[in-house]
Amino acid sequence: MKTLRPTASSVPRRWLIAGACGLLLAAALPARADALGTLQAFVDEVKTGRASFTQTVSSPDGSKVKRSSGRFEFMRPDRFRFAYDAPFEQLIVGDGQQVWLHDVDLEQVTVRPMNQALGATPAALLAGGKVDKDFKLEALPDAEGQQWLRATPRIGDSGIQSLKIAFRDKALSEVEILDAFGQRSRIVFSAVESNPVLAADRFRFTPPKGADVLRP
Repeated sequence: MKTLRPTASSVPRRWLIAGACGLLLAAALPARADALGTLQAFVDEVKTGRASFTQTVSSPDGSKVKRSSGRFEFMRPDRFRFAYDAPFEQLIVGDGQQVWLHDVDLEQVTVRPMNQALGATPAALLAGGKVDKDFKLEALPDAEGQQWLRATPRIGDSGIQSLKIAFRDKALSEVEILDAFGQRSRIVFSAVESNPVLAADRFRFTPPKGADVLRP
């Protein structure tokens, strides 16, 4: 197994997308009756979860669209599993200490300490970051039968401009991300399960024999 150092261009944008979905593990917020209150109730009551997802990434002008799908699982505190199965197999695992990204077709693994992988970005929410300190939160008008809120990073180099989170019937239903390059990512969740029994080893990862390991 070789250990490599990646270039800046090799850093996959799915770190950002997986991290944004980490609102499932967000930290405490003030009590509210709107979408912020729904987020707080979800955080307080749901300790494990899993769901299927479909993801659409659009270029700034909307001319190019990429679609993918997979499964998302989490276990508080600080553990998550984000598995893409189409069109390419890819796995992102947070084990509480490190975050692993495995590109199956490339036989390549990227690993970072959790605090570096998450940082002051939406991904920080995966580690139970101080949401109201790192993000400006705003409840948005309800739309399409969903409660919406917007989270905007308070720092300018997080890699995103903003993200929107939607809840339907108190369950996380959708995340929309606008990144620093104007690309939009929309993730729609389905078959959401709250508090399922999940095995701890779902959130452990060992690089496959022969895979190249990149440590930024």
